[in-house]
Amino acid sequence: MFQHMFAEMNEMLDEISKFYPNAQGTQKQELTHKWNLLKHMSDEIIEEWLNFEEKMGTVRQNWNETEDANIVLPEMKCDAYEKGEGYYKLLMFSKALEQFQNVVHDYPDGLVGRTYLAMCHLHLQQLSEASSHFIAVLEKATNNRLRSIIYNALGCIEAQRGKRLKAKEYFALAHQSDPTLPEPLMNLQACDSSTGKLKFGDELSPLM
Repeated sequence: MFQHMFAEMNEMLDEISKFYPNAQGTQKQELTHKWNLLKHMSDEIIEEWLNFEEKMGTVRQNWNETEDANIVLPEMKCDAYEKGEGYYKLLMFSKALEQFQNVVHDYPDGLVGRTYLAMCHLHLQQLSEASSHFIAVLEKATNNRLRSIIYNALGCIEAQRGKRLKAKEYFALAHQSDPTLPEPLMNLQACDSSTGKLKFGDELSPLM
């Protein structure tokens, strides 16, 4: 559907890449105009796509709430989990981390508690600890939404380490795992422009 449009945009971008470094006068102005046009088109496409993905996510969330309303994992019943979730929602990540460490100790195979624990480490900038827990969950996770959340978080970790190419690979995997999750596309855009704040964490709520 969009192949023709993107083919023309790529052709224009190739022209800019080839001729702009040595361009002068009128040619440079024309190439600058084409660059601004491409940038405007790219921003509009991404904005419209994000709006569409957000709408899809809302529809999917409503489906999940209907289908999974009665599903409560054993780890989610313990006091430590409830306290940890409360602290997490209040952005008290050090306190939440202590509680989710207890959850993981009692339920080492539980994926939700470990994901929360990893998110706490990430919010506290403890990147190595966060990464190890995310990878441990990823090895067992079959839920596409959960895998998308983890790939997105791993992308944020690599971006904070300055490895933007690796980060973009993770964001792409996150989008492939669950296209309705908006954060990966937003983070890809942030990586491409080297501006903007990376987004993670808030997307836990539709999973839980």
